[in-house]
Amino acid sequence: MKGIFQHKASVIGIAVFCSILWGSAFPVLKVSYEELQMAQTDIIAKIVFAGGRFLLAGILVLLFLLVSNRRQIRVTGKQFFVLFILGIVQTSLQYFFFYNGLANVSGMQGAILNSAGTFFTVILAHFYYRSDRMNWKKIVGLVAGFTGIIVANWGQELQISFQWDGEGYMILSGLTAAVATIMAKELATGIHPFAITGWQLSLGGTIMLVIGLPFLQEGAITFTPFGWGLFIYSALLSSVAFALWYSLLKYNNAGELSMYKFIVPVSGAVMSAMFIPGEVLNGFIYAAILLVALGIIIVNYHGKVRSREG
Repeated sequence: MKGIFQHKASVIGIAVFCSILWGSAFPVLKVSYEELQMAQTDIIAKIVFAGGRFLLAGILVLLFLLVSNRRQIRVTGKQFFVLFILGIVQTSLQYFFFYNGLANVSGMQGAILNSAGTFFTVILAHFYYRSDRMNWKKIVGLVAGFTGIIVANWGQELQISFQWDGEGYMILSGLTAAVATIMAKELATGIHPFAITGWQLSLGGTIMLVIGLPFLQEGAITFTPFGWGLFIYSALLSSVAFALWYSLLKYNNAGELSMYKFIVPVSGAVMSAMFIPGEVLNGFIYAAILLVALGIIIVNYHGKVRSREG
């Protein structure tokens, strides 16, 4: 299992797969809001919906670990406290901003704004890890990738506007995701990646439910069979993507892995065009995909393989 998360081709494949899963969250959540009849301004409903999703996702991961390797599910008191903090940052805080911010922007706007987390991660990794410093290739890759993200949204004629509960929340979601990425990298030592995933999702989801359920208004969320399907898919994509991503973080540089998250806004834009009325796939999207692919190739080309941080 360890070799899979260290082999270069496997790392690329898994990172791309995780990024596509995360990209699908944009249209899935936008469609969920409509299907479940959640009001755009109902913050509590979104907190409860997110809490239920991540609690289910965490339980699924812990159950899998319990069946496959139950010894790895155990953590010390100190580790549990750190996982609790990670749950607050990675799940509760990040997705409070994400769910409520996405309600006030389009799927494509959400994709481009949330990608700010990629830049924050690279910057934090540069200052935190000696072996993950910024270099000209990373800079060129960042420029190419960010240009691709802009081009992906160019055709939508986005107006220059800013509101804290929309664009602001999406940027803050990216910032908290970057902080959590560095935290998860540090937690990887001594804790099974699936245990990190399961515990932080479960704890973060529980916190959101404890905060939101007492204030949830009757009829704020109306579940339908299709709505349940969207909810279950959201939980599954979180459990699978986070478990695989934390496994990659255990054996690879956080800054380099973050480059693959350029795929998130591209896949998010493409799928938003497919499933959200009014968002149209066009030539700008294809140009963006080429630019993003170029950015990934540049930033991941090395003359020799680096050792991971000690």
